[in-house]
Amino acid sequence: MATGIDLIISTVCNATFCEPIYDNPILETTKKETDSRNLINFINGRHLKVATYDNVPLSWTENGLNGSLVGRGVAFVILDILRQKFNFTYEVVIPERNYVLGGDKPEDSLIGLANSSKVDMVAAFLPKIPPFRNMVSFSYDLDEGIWVMMLKRPKESAAGSGLLAPFHSYVWYLILVAVLSYGPCITLLTKIRSKLMPTEESHIKLSPSFWFVYGALIKQGTNLAPEANTTRVLFTTWWLFIILLSAFYTANLTAFLTLSKFTLDIEYPKDLYKKNYRWVAAQGSPVQYIVSNPNEDLYYLNAMVKNGRAEFRPYSDDHAFLPLVKNGAVLVKDQLAVDHIMYKDYIRKAKEGIDEVDRCTYVVAPNAFMTMLRGFVYPRDSKLKHLFDRVLVYLSRAGIVNFLQTRDLPSTKMCPLDLQSKDRQLRNSDLLMTYMIMVIGLSAATAAFIGEIIVKRYIRIKIRRHGKQKRKKTKFNKNHMVHTYDDSRPPPYDSIFGRRNPNYKVTEELQTKIINGREYLVVDTTHGASRLIPVRTPSAFLYNLEK
Repeated sequence: MATGIDLIISTVCNATFCEPIYDNPILETTKKETDSRNLINFINGRHLKVATYDNVPLSWTENGLNGSLVGRGVAFVILDILRQKFNFTYEVVIPERNYVLGGDKPEDSLIGLANSSKVDMVAAFLPKIPPFRNMVSFSYDLDEGIWVMMLKRPKESAAGSGLLAPFHSYVWYLILVAVLSYGPCITLLTKIRSKLMPTEESHIKLSPSFWFVYGALIKQGTNLAPEANTTRVLFTTWWLFIILLSAFYTANLTAFLTLSKFTLDIEYPKDLYKKNYRWVAAQGSPVQYIVSNPNEDLYYLNAMVKNGRAEFRPYSDDHAFLPLVKNGAVLVKDQLAVDHIMYKDYIRKAKEGIDEVDRCTYVVAPNAFMTMLRGFVYPRDSKLKHLFDRVLVYLSRAGIVNFLQTRDLPSTKMCPLDLQSKDRQLRNSDLLMTYMIMVIGLSAATAAFIGEIIVKRYIRIKIRRHGKQKRKKTKFNKNHMVHTYDDSRPPPYDSIFGRRNPNYKVTEELQTKIINGREYLVVDTTHGASRLIPVRTPSAFLYNLEK
């Protein structure tokens, strides 16, 4: 038996694709090792038929010099490693319809070719779907396939933009309810108080209550001066509510315009169904099988296929999907394929001289559509699986497969969800609400003006015409008319300059007094009192009551 040191050396040799240590005839061999040597001898010099399909960058084909197909991609780099180790040749076969599974005959799909034993193996990264395992045999896991959703990058975040962005829609609804309901609450509570205590402050009518609530909301004052403690508490409560609300709103608006995270409407596969987004995928792909299988979790998306909101296109070139994505469709595709699509599109726009901010046209949803382990495929009775898996396990564990998949991509993520723009200039969409407020306000004022004209000029005239009756003339006694004047206020300054006021005795010789460095005129009233009137111009203009 081999010693521990020999096993370590054998592991290193197998990892570097040298001949295994158990080929040494000096060492004892087991039945498994003997079978492995027999398989190596079996495949040595053989010519294999290898099927593949177009799935850039993992696998695709090109026409060779002699008209034969030449395999390209990660799958054929791995296949060449196997060819060099086990000394075999191969020819490339492609299905008639570039399907993974499906079609009317076995030649239409890769699974059909392997299941019918028309090929020796399939050099392509195929998902290990349970029903497929009953038809073919899979190799060791090469990677975990991730299918993502690619869509056109929206101009605005799904969280909203502008003045409404800081709060959720439900918060705005509750604020609107508070504004509409607090005014009637003030009127109701003050009315109840005035009925219980009729000798004290009267209730506040509905119109002043609404104007108080609205004025406090925009931080304006009010001419209401409540005397009762109940009313003062109501006013103070609303003011505290507005102070806190405006503080939270201002802070959130600042954070949103500077530090907000960009979000999408589509984050999970269920969002496609809930928001009725149109989406597209390749015909004959694993996505089509998963969506059409009633036993799968994503079967609910099949309803979108039936109503035409989802479709499967027979495109072998991934770039053929881009016009659909530009028109608003969501592309469901393998992540590696999507990364290469976005990278090539970015490089093309960079060569055309397009600005940096406009190069990332597409974006990928943050969560995967589905994930599955992938590997090569053999017919069920194939002997190649046991032989090739011993090499594939080292390629996968050593990270060689992952390196081959990403070697043509940049080290940083291509066109991430958040572009991390340093400058955040306000756009018209951010200020759209301010424009709407202006338009709505002007429209409301115009409607109110037209309504006033209609009511005052037409409706009242008609009422007067229909209700016009002869009235008795009433004699008014001029002596009964009472003119009141608040004697506590300073007298009109115009009385000094020639306009005679009957309440003051203005003579040509007026006395002046200087009080605290300021000059005043002493004017006698008809009631026997005297008043001081400032004579300096800046102060005197405060008492110019002429209109």
